[in-house]
Amino acid sequence: MKDNEYKPKQLLTKREKEVFELLVQDKTTREIAQELFISEKTVRNHISNAMQKLGVKGRSQAVVELLRMGELKL
Repeated sequence: MKDNEYKPKQLLTKREKEVFELLVQDKTTREIAQELFISEKTVRNHISNAMQKLGVKGRSQAVVELLRMGELKL
């Protein structure tokens, strides 16, 4: 990367973003876990961690905030 290029640090991890991309496709926690080959508890942890980073209290608020920030697309 050149000195004059600035790349902002991503707010969410790659996996957190994957989880939310599946959430906006109306997937359940179980379906997300199966698709990503992780446990349902891990899916819930990723969602919880992202909500904490965003300072929101629910999944829907997190989705709205991520859409507003341009982190997610519908």
